[in-house]
This record gives sequence, C-alpha cells and structure tokens, in this order.
Amino acid sequence: MGTTEPCHGQNPSIRFIRTAFDIMRFKSIAIAALILAGSFFISLEVMDWMWPPRATKPVLVKLPPLPSATGQSQFIAPVTIPLGVIASALDRAAPREFGGKADNPVNQILTDADIDWHIARGAITTTGGQDALAISTPLNGKLTVTGSLSTAAGSPLNNALGNLFGAKAAQQIGNISIKSLNANAAINGTATATSRPRLTPDWHFDPQLTAQVTLANNSLSVAGAKVAVPAQVKPVIDKTVNEQVGRLQQRLRTDENFRRAMQQQWTRSCKSIALPSPAPGAPPLFLEMRPVKAMAAQPQIDNAAVRLAVGLQAETRIVDHETTPQCPFPATLDLVPALNQGRVNIGVPIDIPFAQLGKIAEAQLKGRTFPEDGSGAIATRIKSVDIDASGDRLLVSLLVHAKEKASWFGLGADATVRIWSRPVLDADAEVLRLTDLSVAVTSDAAFGLFGALAQRAAPYLQQALQEHATIDLKTLSSGAQQKLAAIISGLQAEQNGAKVAASVTRVRLGEISFDSSKLRVGVEATGTLNVTVTQLPSL
Repeated sequence: MGTTEPCHGQNPSIRFIRTAFDIMRFKSIAIAALILAGSFFISLEVMDWMWPPRATKPVLVKLPPLPSATGQSQFIAPVTIPLGVIASALDRAAPREFGGKADNPVNQILTDADIDWHIARGAITTTGGQDALAISTPLNGKLTVTGSLSTAAGSPLNNALGNLFGAKAAQQIGNISIKSLNANAAINGTATATSRPRLTPDWHFDPQLTAQVTLANNSLSVAGAKVAVPAQVKPVIDKTVNEQVGRLQQRLRTDENFRRAMQQQWTRSCKSIALPSPAPGAPPLFLEMRPVKAMAAQPQIDNAAVRLAVGLQAETRIVDHETTPQCPFPATLDLVPALNQGRVNIGVPIDIPFAQLGKIAEAQLKGRTFPEDGSGAIATRIKSVDIDASGDRLLVSLLVHAKEKASWFGLGADATVRIWSRPVLDADAEVLRLTDLSVAVTSDAAFGLFGALAQRAAPYLQQALQEHATIDLKTLSSGAQQKLAAIISGLQAEQNGAKVAASVTRVRLGEISFDSSKLRVGVEATGTLNVTVTQLPSL
C-alpha cells in the first residue's frame, strides 16, 4: 500500500502567481478608475468650454426710460455797491461849476442891468437808508448885480423899489440917483437829490431822482440897503440843477453797462468743458452748460451800500462729444421778489450703463474666493459680474466656480448665482451700497449635476456681498467733481471794476435713479459767490 506525502502548504510558485494576479487586478481597477475620473473631469472641462454656463435669467420687469439727462444749476450773486463808490462816480460825472444870468424883473427902474451868478460845488456825498439814496453837495458862489438905478422914472420908483428890494430898502434909498451900480453877495447852500432806484425788465435802471436846492439867507447891499439873495437867484439855480438831474436820469435810464455785464457772464457760462476720462479706455466726456434764465431782485439800500442780487439759471448735462451750445441772451430780465444769499449750485447727472457698472463691480470682486478665511465645505471663486435692473431692484449675476472640499475628489463646477438687491447711495463715501439682499440660484453647470454645489455656495456669497457689496463711484465722478470745483473757483477774479469772491463749500454725489439700461447719479457742487463793485463806469 502506497503512502502520500503530507501537504504542509501551497506551492510557492502557485502563491506567487496568485499574488501577481491580485496586484495586476488591483492596478487595473485603479487605472480604470483614474481613467474614468479623468475622462469625467475632462468631459466637464470640455463641456464648460463648449457650452459655458449661461443660466437663464429671471424675467426682468422693464422700466420706462429716464428723462433727458439734464441738471439744473444756479449762480446767485449778491452785488454790493458801496455808497462811496457811487459818490465817486457821481462826482466824476457832475460839473463842478455852473452859472448864468438872472432876468431883470424891474427894467423900468434898473437899467442896463447885468445880474450874474456863479456857483462851484463841493464834493458829492451819499447816504442811504430805507431803500432810498440821498445825494448832496455844498454850493458856494457869488451873485453880482451891475447896472444903473435912477429916480427919473417918477413916483412909481418907490413902489418898484419896494417890489424889488422890499419896503425898508426903498425907504432907505429914497430919491438917490445911482448912475453906476455894482453890488455882490455870497451864495451859500446845498443841492440834494433823492433816488429810489428800480430795475426794469429791459435791463436798465430807473433812478427815480428828485432834486432840491436850499440856499442860506444871505443879503445883497444896494446903496446901503440889505437885499435878500435867495429870492433872486434860487429860481434860476433850481432850473439849472433840475436840468442837470434830468440829463443824469436820462443817461442812467438808457445806460447799457448793466446789460453788457450780464451778457458777458451769460456768454462765459455757455460752453462745453472736457472732463477727464472716467476709466482707462472709456470714451471722453464733456460737461455742457447752457444758461436759460436771468433773474434779479430789486435793489436794497442801507447806510453802507446799495445791494442787489442777480442770478443765472443754467441747464447742465454730460455728453460724450464736444458741443457748441446755443444760448440766446434773453430780451427781458426776470424780476423776482427776493433771491437767496449768494450761492452757486451746479448739478450734473452722470449716466452709467449697467454693463459699465458691472465691470466696476467685477474689478473689485473677480478672482476672490469666499469664504476668504478658507473655512467651510465649499470654496467659491468669482469669475465675472453682471448687473441688471428689474422694477425697483438690481439683479447681480455672479458666475462662480464652486468646489467642494469634503471629498477626496474635490468635485467642482461653474454656476451662476443671482442676488437681488436695492441700491442705496452713500454720498459721503461716494459708493453705491447693495442692501436687502436675497439670493436665487440657477445653474447650468454640468447639466444640473452640480446644482447642489451652487446651492451650498450661495450662503457664502450672500455673506460676502453683505460685507463687500459696495460699488466705488469715485473714479466715475471725480472728473466731474474736479471740473465743477474749478468752475466755481474760476469765478473769483477782480476785473472791470468788480471784485468777485467765490469759494467751493462742497462737492458730493446726489440722488440716484435708474431705468432698464443705466444708472443715473447726480453730481452736485455748491459754493458761495459775492460781488463787490470797486468802481462804476463813467456816467
């Protein structure tokens, strides 16, 4: 009977073959898995390249177009004319000496009479109050009477002498016969005029002048008798002064200096001004100013000056090309009850297309990954930003790449995250803030296979926008702000007998509005403006 050799284990050759087979099988599985995973990710990249994610936007509520982008600007200038300046102008214009001859009221008694008077005026002074201007000047001169006085006319002489020189003088003269009479007396007095100037709609001043002459009660000595001077010369002096005042009033009523000065400012305000480019590569912009209205308030007069306020109202807008605005000067001046204190207020609307606004936001957010501290199971990197308007809200569309970090594979895909918001302007910081955020997620990534990634990424994006949801408008508005400030500062000058004091008090962004295609931001510049007249033109 044969014996069998006991088996103490498998043949080493068999064990080696089996081990090799297991290793090969594991490698095959691993290689297959890698190939499958690689093919999968390559397929995703190819699909992203061939069919980039374009999630369908929600239905947007279309808005009516904004009205024409025109702002209103005002230049209100209080004009101060010191009383001393007015006195100086009148002093240069008024004749310093005047005279004439008086009629002989009693030629039957005083024959070959020559009644001559000559007056020199002093410096003209002005005082004011209760909206009236008082003008005065001292008068000093001499009255000279030459001729022949005789009693040959008979008994009517005494009556005639009494009529001419008074009863007492006639009694003293008696029957004296004077063949050659030469008498003189001093003339002293004051000429005053009162003016209540009013502006007229045809760009002129109506001075509304009234004049009065007051003479001291001097006397004339005729053959030892004292004769009162005012009664003899005041009528002719009144006539002369009133003629001078009448000519001055007519000159002032037809003077064109006020109209010319306002027309010069009107023409200077009608222009197109180049603005700095709001962004590299952006088209140039121009600020167009077009005055449309001139206004003034009636003069007010106090004890120091005549004060009146004049102003221009202009339309301003931002355009993308240089223009030559047409600004016809108005035929009539708009007279208003009162104007505010001197100020300049220039308002300019700037229209920002939402495509450009999206690029501004994209420059701030593109390439950033949220959460920025690396926490969380999802890492979301922003690739692009678009902004649209719908009703009273803005829709911010973020194309993001969301990648999960929990698994070994680190799967990720592109998704479009949409965030509703309301824009609020922070004028002091010059930024547009997005408030009332609400997130809606849509994704075409990998044909919906990774929609859950976008859903998980949304809270991180919402938090990120809450912390960073500001659109910096400084670059867009800085050029306009600089130009507006320069316009106000450029008003300050001293020329043509006037000193203009102008200063910028504030330059800021104003209100915002938008339609379906653009956001409109108002830029406002305010300042002070005062004009002091240092010299009036010749009258």
